[in-house]
Amino acid sequence: MKLLTLDDLETKGKTVFLRVDMNCPIDPKTMEIIETSRIRESTESLRDLRESKVVIASHQGRVGNKDYTGMEKHAKVLEKILDRPIKYVQDIIGSEAQREIKNLKDGEILLLDNLRLCAEENYEFTPDEASKTIMVTRLSKLFDLCVLDSFPSSHRAHPSIVGFSHVLPSCAGRLVEREVRKLDEIMTVAKAPHVVVLGGSKVMDRLEAIKTLIQSGRANQVLLTGVIANVFMRAQGRIRFPLDIKREEEVISKAHLLIGEYPDVFSTPVDIAIERNGKRVEMDVREIVTGDRILDLGPKTVEHYMKSIRGAGTVFISGPAGFFENDQFKFGTESLLRGVADSFATTIVSGGHLTAALKRYGLEEKIHHISTAGGALVLYLTGVKLPMIQSLEEAAQRYRSK
Repeated sequence: MKLLTLDDLETKGKTVFLRVDMNCPIDPKTMEIIETSRIRESTESLRDLRESKVVIASHQGRVGNKDYTGMEKHAKVLEKILDRPIKYVQDIIGSEAQREIKNLKDGEILLLDNLRLCAEENYEFTPDEASKTIMVTRLSKLFDLCVLDSFPSSHRAHPSIVGFSHVLPSCAGRLVEREVRKLDEIMTVAKAPHVVVLGGSKVMDRLEAIKTLIQSGRANQVLLTGVIANVFMRAQGRIRFPLDIKREEEVISKAHLLIGEYPDVFSTPVDIAIERNGKRVEMDVREIVTGDRILDLGPKTVEHYMKSIRGAGTVFISGPAGFFENDQFKFGTESLLRGVADSFATTIVSGGHLTAALKRYGLEEKIHHISTAGGALVLYLTGVKLPMIQSLEEAAQRYRSK
C-alpha cells in the first residue's frame, strides 16, 4: 500500500491524535443516538492503540442541522462497547482540552467535543493551509502521531483530516486500511453493466458524484430513490409542487441538465407510497398532490428496478429508498437490498442507514463489501483522489524518505 498503517509505526507510549467518524443518526426528538455502527468501527484501531495515550476526534452533524450536537453520548456508547473508561472533555482546542491531553497516561482514552464546534472544521483547506489553522497549530505540538481512520469523511479537506497529517508522522487506521484494500480489490474485478442505486437525503452530495460516476464508467444505469428521486421527478415535471428542500432551484436545475446529457441512464419511480390517516397508500407518481410526503417506492417501481439489478455485473447501492425505520414503509429498501444480496453481481452497500438495514434483515453475509461511508465511497469508486487518502500518501512519502 502507498499508505502507512498501524503496523508501520511504533505507538506504545505515544500520544496519538485519532481522527474517526462517529457521525451517527440522531433522533431529532430525543437527541439520542439511534444507530452505532460508526462508533463500533472506531474500536478496532483503539484496541491496537491500547498502550498509547489516545485522543479521539470526530464530528457530529452539520451546523444548523437537527443532528448537530456534542459528543458526550458518543463517549458513553464507546465506553460500553469497549468496556473501558472513556474520558470526555467539553472542549476542543481550549485550555481545558490541552490540559486533559497533557495529563493522559498510557492506555487512557480522551474524546474531544464535536470538532465542528470549532469554526475552522466547517471549511476546506489545502494541507499546508490546514496545518496553519488555530486547531492544528495549538494541538499538534501535544501529539507524537496522527492516525486517520475516518473513511466516511475522507472526501472533506478539513483541518482534522489533512492538517495534522501534514505536520505529524501519520498512518491509516484499521478501518481506512480495510476499506482501501477491499475497494481496490473490488475495482479490479468489477464488471459491466454497472448499476447504481442512489437514495437518501444528501441531494447535493449525490448530484456532484453522479456525473463523475457516469463519466468514469462506474454507472451505466442509475436507479433513483429517496429525496434525490423526488428532485429528478420535479426536474422531469412529474412532481408539480415545491419539495421544500435546501437550494431547491439549484439542485433541480442540475438534475435537469443531467437528464438532458444522459437521457438513457436514469430511472425514476413510477409509483410511490405516502401516508394517509396513519396508513400506507400507494399511487402513481402523477396522482400525488401538494402536501403529500413520499415515504417509499411502490411495487411497480421495485419490480422495474429489480430487472436492472438482476442483469447487473456490479451493483452499488447507497441510501435508503424511503422511511424504512417505519415497517409500513420498509418495502422498497428491504426489497432492493434482498434483490442486491441475491444477485450474481459484485455488490457494494454504502452508508450508515443501509448498513443498519442489512443487519436488520440479516443480509450482511451475502454482500461483497459493506461500508458506512456514503459520499466518500461514491467518489473513491470514480477514481477521484480523496483528500484524506492523498494526505496519508504524502505523509508516507515523507516518512519513508527520512
